[in-house]
Amino acid sequence: MAKVPKSAKAKVDESKLTKMQLRKLNALRKSLGDDIAEKAFKEWYDKHAGSTPAPEVDKNALLITETLNSLVNGGKLRIPRGGYHLARGRGRVIVTRARP
Repeated sequence: MAKVPKSAKAKVDESKLTKMQLRKLNALRKSLGDDIAEKAFKEWYDKHAGSTPAPEVDKNALLITETLNSLVNGGKLRIPRGGYHLARGRGRVIVTRARP
């Protein structure tokens, strides 16, 4: 089998990698050498690319937002600049005005 010149080999574009991915690539390079590390990293990256889980949605925050948006858009509620703080206390909700 003929050797492929180094310039023709596919290199990893390091500018598009995250800090964790760069650390993994550099660790592979130290332990395996450049050529094998590039190949191993490409296989790992292709397998794990796009597999980051979506952040969990806080259902309570979503419900509060939807409820307040409908009241604000209906003209029944006005939230001043600075907003309010919500807290729970002894079976009730305590709403205090935030100080700017």
